[in-house]
Amino acid sequence: MPRRFGTTAITCLRVLAELLLTLGVLLGALAFYLLVWTNVQTAAAQEELLSEFRERRSDDPTRAVAPKPGDGLNVLHIPRLGKDWEWVVVEGVDTDSLNRGPGHFPASALPGAIGNYAVAGHRATHGEPFADLDQLAEGDKVYVEAADGWFTYRVTWTRITSPSAVELIAPVPGKPGTEPEVAMMTLVTCHPRWGSSERLIVGAQLIERRTLAAGAPKELD
Repeated sequence: MPRRFGTTAITCLRVLAELLLTLGVLLGALAFYLLVWTNVQTAAAQEELLSEFRERRSDDPTRAVAPKPGDGLNVLHIPRLGKDWEWVVVEGVDTDSLNRGPGHFPASALPGAIGNYAVAGHRATHGEPFADLDQLAEGDKVYVEAADGWFTYRVTWTRITSPSAVELIAPVPGKPGTEPEVAMMTLVTCHPRWGSSERLIVGAQLIERRTLAAGAPKELD
């Protein structure tokens, strides 16, 4: 009787060890997918989007094309996050669109227009474009390279809120129903970086417009 019990215990331990090994392999594969492969996929999508955006702009910058979810809309440049930091903003904030890059809230204003140009982006995985968004402070500049020119915004506030604080992407952030009088920008991402219990939101206001002929702002040279 004791001998049979010992054999059964050994068999159970072997099964448990195999299950733990399998679990470890699955977790490793999941970590590789999230931390490496999603970044590779997004980098490839961004390269294609940037090429398409600049080719389209050089062909006919005045051509108006209604963007579909996932289409490249414009390019963000944020020197505070790195000299070469640039991301193509896509249309839409659905999962597939955000996996290609930061996404423009379709109901919000376009760059340079009166109202609130609102953009959401991943802070972890899928290229993690907004990983260091918490480094932005009042006075920092955010540049938008659009089909019809360059727009410079200056950060005016940052806030950590609940995911339900959708009033901060209203035409006048924090004041739903108010008619906007100036051009603003709101950048939205998850907080903390590897969680989603809150939202980190950065607000900015338009301070300069430049034509395509005038070229990029000097800070981006």
